[in-house]
Amino acid sequence: MSDEEWAFFEQFISAVRAPNGRKPINHRLVLDGIFRIARTGAP
Repeated sequence: MSDEEWAFFEQFISAVRAPNGRKPINHRLVLDGIFRIARTGAP
């Protein structure tokens, strides 16, 4: 995911800590994985 694409999507993602205190995950990496699966047509 390019920096320009991430700049667009970043405004929609809020990095709030979970109630159990865990740190937020890398949202950029997760979103990139979702798009890759959608693009390749995973079964």
